[in-house]
Amino acid sequence: MNWLKLATSSDLENLIRNSFSDEVYAIAIFKHSTRCAISTMAKSRLIFSWDFDEKLPIYYLDLIQYRNLSNQIADEFLVEHQSPQLLLIKNGKCIHHASHIGISINDIKQLLELKS
Repeated sequence: MNWLKLATSSDLENLIRNSFSDEVYAIAIFKHSTRCAISTMAKSRLIFSWDFDEKLPIYYLDLIQYRNLSNQIADEFLVEHQSPQLLLIKNGKCIHHASHIGISINDIKQLLELKS
């Protein structure tokens, strides 16, 4: 699993621009609170089960350090802030979001029509 750091508005703009590429299924954003046990559990589950190639890049956002950017993401994609939270972005829009124990690799594969 190759985490890409999401730390600036410029990073977010690039992520949105790249979401229009035919070379990716979508782009994932994982919003993580380093102070939350549930968030740590969700991150561990992702690491253990993530078997996507570079066609589904995943960005990591530390909510404690970059709360303003998290709020910008909520506003940009019209998705209420949660932690932990996973969003899938395609063509500049959020096509899926899940939080807490609702974050599921199988749901992502089904949405993207990939084999489990």
